[in-house]
Amino acid sequence: MFKGFRSFLLRGNVVDLAVGIVIGAAFTAVVTGFVSAFLTPLIGIAAGAVGDFSKEAFTVAGVTFPYGAFLQALISFVLVAAVIYFAVVMPVGKLQNRFNPVKDTPVTKADCPECLSTVPAAATRCAHCTTELAGRPGFPAQAVAAAAR
Repeated sequence: MFKGFRSFLLRGNVVDLAVGIVIGAAFTAVVTGFVSAFLTPLIGIAAGAVGDFSKEAFTVAGVTFPYGAFLQALISFVLVAAVIYFAVVMPVGKLQNRFNPVKDTPVTKADCPECLSTVPAAATRCAHCTTELAGRPGFPAQAVAAAAR
């Protein structure tokens, strides 16, 4: 039981996921600090609030709604999403496009008239029942020429 658990933990994707979560949490803390230290006060100045904008709130029927804290969290979320997209997702996508080969076009297939299994249309024999396919309907003429040689 413990051997399987150990192999599960030591697989590369579990370790990578753990590292990503830790780095993501640290990055979120940095972005939240940046938003609360710089952006929230700038929004407060623009909105006419004095001091920390995250403490702004309004009251309706005796209930307080702290909209400043929500705006600070929203700004943090947008910044984290933007940085992750532009610093991670886009570069990785470009690297994958550069290093992954172009995928081949799909092979046209036809059904074998004898066993009805799917075989490539350019095949001269069925891989399942070994029936000769050259010259049969649905199979190209080049297969007939190749079989004649």
